[in-house]
Amino acid sequence: MQEETKLYPCVVCGDDVGYERWKLGYNLCKPCGEAAARNRKHTIAPINKSNYMLITDLSQLKQLNPKRTT
Repeated sequence: MQEETKLYPCVVCGDDVGYERWKLGYNLCKPCGEAAARNRKHTIAPINKSNYMLITDLSQLKQLNPKRTT
């Protein structure tokens, strides 16, 4: 029961993160987590004769194009 009342520090700003949130694996407070999520870029690309693939790196997306010149 003592851990449930303990507050953990956010790894970005040092603000308090509640026990339930920390237990779920979130080590950022809600405002820092929202900012980190908004800065993350991704796209979903269809792969020929396959399924869709989540791409988070632009160079990986460029490599998927079979007709690229560079």
